[in-house]
Amino acid sequence: MNKFLTAALGALLLPMALSTPTDMSAQTRQNPFMVPYDTPFQIPPFDQITYDDYLPAIEKGIAEKKAEIDAIANNPATPTFDNTILAMEKSGALLDRVMLVFGALDETDNNAQMQAISEKAYPMVSAASDEIMMNDKLFQRVKYLYDRRDQLGLDGPQKRAVELAYKDFTRNGALLSPEKKEELKALNNELTQLQLTFNKNLLASTNSFEITVDDKNRLGGIPAGILSTAADEAAKRGKKGSWVFTLHAPSRLPVLKYADDRELRKQMYKGYMNLASAAPYDNRPVIGKLVKARAKKANLLGYKTFADYMTDNVMAKTPEAARNLLLQIWGPTRDRVDEEVAEMQTYIDQSGESFKLAPWDYYYYAEKVRQKKFDLDENEVSAYFAIDNVRKGIFTLAERLYGVTFTELPDAPKYNPEVKVYEVKDKDGKHVAVFMTDYFPRPSKRQGAWMSEFRGAFEDADGTSARPIIYNVGNFTRPTADTPALLTIDELQTMFHEFGHGLHGMLTKAKLRSQAGTNVDRDFVELPSQITEHWALEPELLKEYAFHYKTGEVIPESLIKKIQAASTHNQGFEMTERVTAALLDLEWGALTPGENDEIDVDAFEQKVADKLGKPSTIAYRYRSPYFKHIFGGDQYASGYYTYMWAEVLDTDGFELFSEKGIFDPATAKSFKENVLEMGGSEDPMTLFKRFRGHEPKVDALLRAHGLTPRPEGAKGGDINIPGGK
Repeated sequence: MNKFLTAALGALLLPMALSTPTDMSAQTRQNPFMVPYDTPFQIPPFDQITYDDYLPAIEKGIAEKKAEIDAIANNPATPTFDNTILAMEKSGALLDRVMLVFGALDETDNNAQMQAISEKAYPMVSAASDEIMMNDKLFQRVKYLYDRRDQLGLDGPQKRAVELAYKDFTRNGALLSPEKKEELKALNNELTQLQLTFNKNLLASTNSFEITVDDKNRLGGIPAGILSTAADEAAKRGKKGSWVFTLHAPSRLPVLKYADDRELRKQMYKGYMNLASAAPYDNRPVIGKLVKARAKKANLLGYKTFADYMTDNVMAKTPEAARNLLLQIWGPTRDRVDEEVAEMQTYIDQSGESFKLAPWDYYYYAEKVRQKKFDLDENEVSAYFAIDNVRKGIFTLAERLYGVTFTELPDAPKYNPEVKVYEVKDKDGKHVAVFMTDYFPRPSKRQGAWMSEFRGAFEDADGTSARPIIYNVGNFTRPTADTPALLTIDELQTMFHEFGHGLHGMLTKAKLRSQAGTNVDRDFVELPSQITEHWALEPELLKEYAFHYKTGEVIPESLIKKIQAASTHNQGFEMTERVTAALLDLEWGALTPGENDEIDVDAFEQKVADKLGKPSTIAYRYRSPYFKHIFGGDQYASGYYTYMWAEVLDTDGFELFSEKGIFDPATAKSFKENVLEMGGSEDPMTLFKRFRGHEPKVDALLRAHGLTPRPEGAKGGDINIPGGK
């Protein structure tokens, strides 16, 4: 994805907002994308946007972008940074505006109308991107600057922007012959269509699955709040008096974790494992075509494999470096799984049962062992994590570390009634950003959690500037008639995680559009999000936000100690899931199938599992047919390892906070100035070392997960991250 069209091709990733106008209104109204937004902080006017507005705005946006690019390419003046690189970044304002909204709502309110639009919009934008990145006159101007970058008096961010622009063009076919450029365009169009199909199948398959329980006796062990939500879901589906469970995480995970009925757990597990793996929503043929097209694209651009192509542009530089990192973690992780399985099997045997632990038992018996070893009931813990209190926690964190405050804007435009909007200000009262949250699942919303923007930040030399509009999306446990939304520990950490991404976007001070906020190397972008997770369960912050939803009592010290004691429980399982998913992704990227080769997805997954010696009791975190990170788009393809890579950075970085104090002003100031504010304006390893004082070390991650003993008084380790710049 080239950075000049990243926004236009969709975000990292509204019934009330998306109506069809009458003929009369269509004749008199102004398409809201075509004019500057007349709203507070230029938030998109969601209530004015209709389905009919998208394609005309996209078509006009593409035409404007092309005209602006042609003017840059044909400029008779000698290339300069301002008339070439900056001019390119400033082009396509309308296209960015409409695609940032469309990309966001396509993920949060997908329906037949949005799918119909996407099937036209994304190929159009992809083709426009190809045309720009293969424009030889434009490339020659960039090359002129690149060849003279050391003599032009550019500052650091400008020089980096020139270097990255040149690499962007070459990675997108600028050096190919005309015939090869046409071949690349066809491959890019094919990949766009296949990714659309993959995502469409995944959403449809997810929504088509349900488990209906009519016998209350089958529900033993499942928390009352989850049962209430399941009863509400059944009523919505015309099955009042029953309980309906779905594959959405707030429904699926509690069944696997708490349901005493083993057959119910197995039914849920099998449903998830077979997601998007059967007609009419089978993604396995789609994956076969995707893998072949990606391999062709990589070869066409001069790379041995697609994994080589994807890692060349980030910190790792090679798939071998990424694989090396994962294998350093794999050994201790695999050993821990054996210990966990033995503990759970002992629990089963001592309970008088005679079966061998199966994958659908893992969550359930891991929770049973945790309760026995640590006397910790997650339902008791969740009672202190009402979502409004947790929101207060993340805002308190931001204020104490970075000096920013959040004020709700109840009348601001929003794309769904459940969205909340906030103005972010610094300690002097100056506007910093707009922040939106959308935390609950809907059938039209894809699974998972993510952060993106409705507007990016920039600051031009003439004083023109913009501050960002950032949003977080989640699929957390919904409130019921009797209780507020009470988050599990996993959901709690996810909320902090996405807020960390949000801070990266909100606090940016990078001047160039292509370097602001989260426009950084893919294996660096997870550092702000993952380091923010560490504060979620820190006692000093817990006492600021963790109050019992009924009594208002602050979380007791005794419960905090139990949480801390259990914090490394089941980490063999957690890390095995993550490492095997990342290695599976890299193996898919390393595949170089011939045109007529048959790709058996199930067999390939088993081959990778056997090669690793993956425990049979643990499934892949994501089986390939629903591994949206890597097959629903390119952002994390051959890059799922980046979560682990960034965790090496974040665990090493948080140890500095632990040593100095988790709210130490000097450490927070250094992290803010060297990481959050800088965006992609400098090399990421340089930024990390400036903050931390040394290159990151893998052993900090192992210690954080309890996979190696922490030596008495030790503050660091001696295993450097492989492949860093």
